[in-house]
Amino acid sequence: MKKILLSVALMIASISLHATDANYQVVPLPQSITAEKGAAFVLDANTIINVASNDEAMRRNGEFLKQYIQEKTGIVLNGMNKKGNTITLKLNAKVENEEGYVITVKGKNITVEGKTPRGVFYGIQTLRKSLPLEKVENVTFPATRIADYPRFAYRGTMLDCARHYFKMSFIKEFIDMLALHNINTFHWHLTEDQGWRAQIDRYPKLTEVGSKRAQTVIGRMTGLFDETPYGGYYTKDEMREVVKYAADRYITVIPEIDMPGHMLGALAAYPELGCTGGPYKVAEQWGVFPDILCAGNPKTYEFVNNVLDEIIDIFPSKYIHIGGDEAPRIRWQHCPRCQAEIKRLGLKGSNGFSAEAQLQAHFMNQAAKHLAEKGRYIIGWDEILEGDVDKGTTVMSWRGVNGGIEAAKRGLDAIMTPVNYYYLDYYQRKDNTMTLIGGFLPVETTYGYNPVPDDAAPELKKHIKGVQANLWTEYIIGRDLAFFQLLPRVAAMAETGWTENAKKDFASFKERETRLNELYKHFGWKTCQDLYKEKK
Repeated sequence: MKKILLSVALMIASISLHATDANYQVVPLPQSITAEKGAAFVLDANTIINVASNDEAMRRNGEFLKQYIQEKTGIVLNGMNKKGNTITLKLNAKVENEEGYVITVKGKNITVEGKTPRGVFYGIQTLRKSLPLEKVENVTFPATRIADYPRFAYRGTMLDCARHYFKMSFIKEFIDMLALHNINTFHWHLTEDQGWRAQIDRYPKLTEVGSKRAQTVIGRMTGLFDETPYGGYYTKDEMREVVKYAADRYITVIPEIDMPGHMLGALAAYPELGCTGGPYKVAEQWGVFPDILCAGNPKTYEFVNNVLDEIIDIFPSKYIHIGGDEAPRIRWQHCPRCQAEIKRLGLKGSNGFSAEAQLQAHFMNQAAKHLAEKGRYIIGWDEILEGDVDKGTTVMSWRGVNGGIEAAKRGLDAIMTPVNYYYLDYYQRKDNTMTLIGGFLPVETTYGYNPVPDDAAPELKKHIKGVQANLWTEYIIGRDLAFFQLLPRVAAMAETGWTENAKKDFASFKERETRLNELYKHFGWKTCQDLYKEKK
């Protein structure tokens, strides 16, 4: 009986270890996939990865490829057998796009070329996603040439870690998810009314006081509270660790210190920075609050500059996000210092905006000038257009598409992140029993967005730099729910950011994403499965 069971087990094992073809139909879809004549390439344990460069980033690319191959197929490349087929990673200045790559598959060699190590990395992601997700002895790659590049230079996803704090282990998983989808920007929302999450040495109370709320509202604005203290923040060493982890995967981390609104975390710690002097407390429910930074107090500008100085010491990103959204100016209307500042600056209402709106523009411009002296530039939400903003400002258009259009008309760069396409805190199914912020955003809608139509005005084509999906976390309390809300909608946004619009097709996306979904499951990401179900 034991012999029979053993023979059955061996038979099952032999069935599972068989050659499998790679499938180049991945997400996001490459710009060009051309079948070539000639023998296929066979990947097995004897395959060698040849990194034709002494560049540290290229060597790291080679290690990533080994890791990905083992992760998906179980094949361990020993790199010792000189008779084995070769995967060559190399730089080629003739590849035009900084993030572009060319993959050439022939009988004995796969070559991945890029103008930069970043481009080679995206080629590796395509090879990775083309692999089967099963334990096999070898994989067959049909002879092919793939020439690929991104449609937009900016492809981002925002994670709000202020409403709810996420562990470092999740932050790294989140970055891995971005890399899998060719996303190159992690917008890290670090400060809010409900908690300040970034260590700032000069202002220790920001984390001692501002990172903690006494309790959190239960459900959707019920007026009931859980009576449980909540807190957490990231140390400077942890933030640097995140920056390094992301950079190794060619992802830029853009921190957001939201100002002058959404600052109750800071005001609770340093009440002298508000118009009334407090007392203030870290918010225990969601929404928009009237208490914001005082724009007539010199100490406020000193505080902003000092915080930004410590932030840019941690984050090397060209851009720093300074918010500018949802900042009620009611306190400024009644604040003697703010009104004195308006008078001193000679600010007057214009273009339908109040003098207080112009004061906010002045406030944002002061931060922009301070950062410009350090070689950095600001990004702000589209409310910053309610005044005369600095020319180096980039606008995130979130209240729809009009913010991006207006920014482009003013000669400002814009990133499209409209709420009706890219707010991933919204429900993605109508029959949902979970408590979320509201709205309805199925993956089909996210996928269908085209930020720059063919007939768009020339200034729009020039100034729209990319797209971004946002995960706000008022009701996103942990890893599982975060991944459920992120995927597959991040994949839909990623294809818009990477693939030319004429090549997009939702039926094709669904088929390709269904295969990628198996990798999501492999990682333990409990994502929304509605896309993959047959509709009745």
